[in-house]
Amino acid sequence: MPKHEIMISADVPGVDEGLRSFLRKVIRAALDAEEVETDCEVNVLVTNDTGIRRVNLDMREVDAPTDVLSFPMFELAPGDKPPEEDADPATGLVPLGDMCISLERAKAQAKEYGHSNRRELAYLAVHSVLHLLGYDHLDEGPMKARMREREEAIMSGLGLERRETT
Repeated sequence: MPKHEIMISADVPGVDEGLRSFLRKVIRAALDAEEVETDCEVNVLVTNDTGIRRVNLDMREVDAPTDVLSFPMFELAPGDKPPEEDADPATGLVPLGDMCISLERAKAQAKEYGHSNRRELAYLAVHSVLHLLGYDHLDEGPMKARMREREEAIMSGLGLERRETT
């Protein structure tokens, strides 16, 4: 069983140990679903729209808030595994990458889509893990379809599938 270290920091209120534990569970489930057996480290910053806008501007030169940002350490293709030889000698962990989630945006989108804050937060974390593992959705074709299929499968495995609205 791989050992994944999920480090969560927050610069906004409301990120208690229960929420941190939930995010760790979701991220580990996504890594397990993608059969990542290499011991990995993922860093997560939970912030608000102002914080993620600042990160977006600093890292991508985009002056706008968003829901989630992903910063992979490796250029992987979907299905590739992080290289064990790149493990940090001090920890034995491969630094998979960083994610930044706007809790403010997650709550707004949960309301907009008619589901729980936890489901939206889980979806954003799963989405980001897939980006860290090389998935992308820039096209409207097979790459996006494959990413969406993996997101739905992982969310279903967590019991957080999308509810149909009528």
